[in-house]
Amino acid sequence: MYRYTEFDRQFVHQRAAQYRHQLQRHLAGDLPDEHFRPLRLQNGWYIQRHAPMLRVAVPYGALSSRQARQLAHIARTYDVVPADAPAQFQNTGGYVHFTTRQNVQYNWIALTDSADVMDLLADVDMHGIQTSGNCIRNITSDALAGVAADEIIDPRPYCEIMRQWSTLHPEFAFLPRKFKIAVSGAREDRAAVAWHDVGLHLVKNDAGEIGFRVLVGGGMGRTPVIASEINAFVPWQQILVYLEAIVRVYNRFGRRDNAYKARIKILVKAEGQKYFDAVNAEFAAILARDTDAQASLISQDEFDRIAACFVRPEGVVARPEPDLKADPAVPWQRWLARNVHPHQVPGWRAVTLSVKRVGQAPGDATAAQLDAAADLADRFSLGELRVTHDQNLLLPWVKADDLPALFAAAQAAGYASPNIGTLTDMIACPGGDFCALANARSLPIAAELSERYADLDEVYDLGEVDLHISGCINSCGHHHSGHIGILGVDKDGTEWYQVTLGGSDGSNHAPVPVPGKVIGPSFAASEIADAIEAILDAYRAQRQASEKFIDAVRRLGLEPFKAAANAVRTATARD
Repeated sequence: MYRYTEFDRQFVHQRAAQYRHQLQRHLAGDLPDEHFRPLRLQNGWYIQRHAPMLRVAVPYGALSSRQARQLAHIARTYDVVPADAPAQFQNTGGYVHFTTRQNVQYNWIALTDSADVMDLLADVDMHGIQTSGNCIRNITSDALAGVAADEIIDPRPYCEIMRQWSTLHPEFAFLPRKFKIAVSGAREDRAAVAWHDVGLHLVKNDAGEIGFRVLVGGGMGRTPVIASEINAFVPWQQILVYLEAIVRVYNRFGRRDNAYKARIKILVKAEGQKYFDAVNAEFAAILARDTDAQASLISQDEFDRIAACFVRPEGVVARPEPDLKADPAVPWQRWLARNVHPHQVPGWRAVTLSVKRVGQAPGDATAAQLDAAADLADRFSLGELRVTHDQNLLLPWVKADDLPALFAAAQAAGYASPNIGTLTDMIACPGGDFCALANARSLPIAAELSERYADLDEVYDLGEVDLHISGCINSCGHHHSGHIGILGVDKDGTEWYQVTLGGSDGSNHAPVPVPGKVIGPSFAASEIADAIEAILDAYRAQRQASEKFIDAVRRLGLEPFKAAANAVRTATARD
């Protein structure tokens, strides 16, 4: 993991002190809300439907056990539901929520406590800077970075260099809209790079030189767009210059008159090659200006300084491979197949801790559960955790012969559900229960489907199904990239849900990224779970041998599934 320097620590502590002064002025009435709002947002503090919401940055998903325990302490001490909150939220709180952008969120911290929380975060080298606002947001990556068996180049040093370059960049602090970058260094894309404003694939050319394949203009929201390749190979030393050119042209020409048309995807879609030419001209111009270019090029010395933080931990060396299939127990074998991943180093594994439990929202972990995850990291993973794109946790440094003990400990802590990649490993945003932007609730739909498909035999029979749920068109639940996507919509103050089929994020479940297609009119809240069940029943009835759900949708088209779902609506109407 990256180790903060004294400068880094001084920086985040000073930022926390600055925020404390701003908060004190606001609470004293000297700083009106319209002036305080942009200041709190710059530090990750939102005001949501019932209370403030804090988003904490977890760059490229990496967490130490010490940081996880501090996050648990904050949840236990400050994430407290106020007495005047709606009745359904009483006796809740005290938890964190892991997001699809590898961040952590809290939903019940009082604004009066927010400066104290900022200090606690700074104490463990964390903050909420640039988790909000029209700026370059948290850089995301593959949760298996540095350990994946299919990795070509470790993306973590490059992610950290980009994080430092983009943090409080004076030119890019007030962009037309928020801006998101994802980086992948493996053959399989586990970072959904094509769905980002900028997606970066680390590659090697024929000469063995390292560079980036650069995609631009991806995004979800009202207009789902898959990013386009703008450059097949940018040398790694020049990637900050190329990013600067991309964002500078966007900053100059991106729309500021309409928030729905302000994302870079709209500019790229409208201008096409004209935008690409402008970026490449800006790139060439920066390189031609020696002083600017030297300031932005990544030197070998700087890369080596950062990369030294990401060497393999001491003791991670090849070990004998144990016999892991001696125990015939079904739960163990399922966990081994679903939650345990190959590793670069023989005798080691990476292990996903499922944060998807019946009776708890996807991606939520209580303070006690997060403490338990920190304990598992210390005992089995050299004190390191990762937050995944799918709202789970991952242990990257597990000895293969420790797997039986880890399985038992994960079971005791509630992290051993062998459902990774299945229907119940669903993605869901907080939705209308918490978010002021949401049109409908996501969490009750997720809960109903989790309960309906609690039988693992049935879930395994369905196979790999990516189910994603968003409470509004902002798409925080990534419904566009789900094999099955559910989008909450509002009809005259009533919750309804639109269904899309056939989407993918570009991972091996369906390696071509594509947005799902709407199957028809939306469903009432009372119908949506039945509609999803009807779609899955239609798949089981018409699938070929060993055919995955996504492949069946692509072979059969939408009509059989649309007809099955619409029959639910017809039956409801008759009732």
